[in-house]
Amino acid sequence: MKKQTLLLGILIFCAAMSMAQAKREWNTVFSNINQEVLTNSKAYSTLKTATETIGHRLTGSANGKKAEEYAFNLLTSYGYTNVHYQPFEVESWSRGKLSVSIGEENKQQPIKAVTLAHSPVKADVMLEVVDMGNGLEEDYAVSNDKVKGKIALVFLGVLPGSKPGTKTLHRSEKTAIATKYGAKGIIIINTPPGGILLTGTASVTGKLIPIPAVCIGREDGLQLKEQLTAGKLYSHITMTNFSGLIKARNVVASIKGKKLPDEKVVIGGHLDSWDLATGAIDNGIGSFAVLDIARTFKVLKLQPERTVEFVLFMGEEEGLLGSKAYVDLAVKEKHIDQLRYMLNYDMTNDPKGYSSTAEESKELFQSIGAIANNLDTSFKNTFRSGAGLHSDHQPFMLYGVPTGGGMGGGLPNNAGPCYHADCDNFKLVDERGLKNTVRFSAMLLYGIADAKEISAKHFTDTETRAFLLKNNLKEPLQIAGEWRWKD
Repeated sequence: MKKQTLLLGILIFCAAMSMAQAKREWNTVFSNINQEVLTNSKAYSTLKTATETIGHRLTGSANGKKAEEYAFNLLTSYGYTNVHYQPFEVESWSRGKLSVSIGEENKQQPIKAVTLAHSPVKADVMLEVVDMGNGLEEDYAVSNDKVKGKIALVFLGVLPGSKPGTKTLHRSEKTAIATKYGAKGIIIINTPPGGILLTGTASVTGKLIPIPAVCIGREDGLQLKEQLTAGKLYSHITMTNFSGLIKARNVVASIKGKKLPDEKVVIGGHLDSWDLATGAIDNGIGSFAVLDIARTFKVLKLQPERTVEFVLFMGEEEGLLGSKAYVDLAVKEKHIDQLRYMLNYDMTNDPKGYSSTAEESKELFQSIGAIANNLDTSFKNTFRSGAGLHSDHQPFMLYGVPTGGGMGGGLPNNAGPCYHADCDNFKLVDERGLKNTVRFSAMLLYGIADAKEISAKHFTDTETRAFLLKNNLKEPLQIAGEWRWKD
């Protein structure tokens, strides 16, 4: 018994010494990351160049191709010899002409609007407009036929005065619900003031939808809602768009792990953007942070225990197409189980802590964050666990891969209202916030990839289902046709 107790004590002591040694090594590595990024970061300057020389980065467009090549060449210039494209076929969509007018049946006025992506190639409808509130199932359940054969007017978020606890859905999910109840068109009211128009996909599948979908400004939309209380309104929507199969490419580079090369930690962000502006915030600050993290790892010759893979995804805005292609290939080639973590950077700015879908990652993440906090107390080392949809982590999460990233920071320079809008340009970017994303996220990436053990497990199919149910994601996944369980 004494021998067993002694042996256990020795094992515990050795484990503690190993952890202490790892933390000492991390202190040095993280300090080097901190200094390198603060002194030599290229995230701000390369993003500035991209916005000035490429413009928007719409998937499938000539600009999208230029963005792919720009990222490829940057990674090559940073010393990566294994940079490669991961091609996938995508049903590309781009907007054409649009005209929207609203008023009495025989007397209408034009209204400022923008087409939502994946609307039909051609549409010409003149129909009554029906106010469907927040556009949720409960708004239609009152009268199943209320919107049938008409145009639904829907608020993008949650209307002021809605009952407490009202949750919202993605614009694509609200469009899918309107279509389900027989609407022949949908007008979505944007949430920020100032007449800002939002673009983005109205499709849950990344394929063409059967009805025209447009967005109008908040002030115009609320005025229409008021007018509808006094009488009927009609809208004439005509549009032409382009849709066709083209090829797009994710851009991938990696650093092979020292001891566990078959275990992989992926860090990615979507390179593509919508075409109304240059996408500096969505998602320049995320994708160019990932590129600079890759540069930092190469400059410092960092090689953690596990393989690290840097991925610039295309097609996120049109339905997570690039990340789905990545995961589909991993499933097909039977190495999906090798993915130990996926870190996603989508509009991440100036993080104050880390987030994860796995609560059990808290200890590891906060041990990493404690070192970051010692280097800079502006990093608060907070932690949040939970799950959501509609970014490139989603396909990974649906196959049981733990996902996470930076959290707790705000968008710079009041950039929120410019989401998917024509004001998303480089003047919104904050250099300090971008550097903070790079340095604190590089520390997180290295810590996960170098950890002796990752407590967050790769879920089985059954465990994935239970996790999604726990996080109330069944309904939106069913709407999107991505709930693969037969229940």
